[in-house]
Amino acid sequence: MFAPSQEQVRRFFCEAWSKHKGVMPLTPLEALAVDWMVQHPEYHDDLADADAAVARTYSVEDGRTNPFLHLSMHLSITEQMSIDQPRGIKPALDKLAAKRSSMHDAHHDAMEALGEMVWAAQRNGSPFDGEAYIARILSLATR
Repeated sequence: MFAPSQEQVRRFFCEAWSKHKGVMPLTPLEALAVDWMVQHPEYHDDLADADAAVARTYSVEDGRTNPFLHLSMHLSITEQMSIDQPRGIKPALDKLAAKRSSMHDAHHDAMEALGEMVWAAQRNGSPFDGEAYIARILSLATR
């Protein structure tokens, strides 16, 4: 299992953004990341300076979303969809995207569900409940 440090994650996004801005070749993962970065212009300043990004603390009290956590969640959900893992995530997100008229908005809803499920697993010391995650996304798609 690949478990990059916070610094590695931030540098990955900043370097991919720098390559994109310089019209340099991207790896497939960087290209996926850049697709999400382009859709979040509010993060472009954060992505422009890797050293500042590594040093910065993004706390809830700042009233800002952590751009690196947000983009990482987009990548995680994209990967989940590509392999339909947990089983059923792809059709559930497709259904939510149809309701929301946007895969991007569906991702944002799924991030809330993903965060809830990770928090519950950590709090309870239990494994991630993929079925509850899918059920939560489907409930968002049908209400």
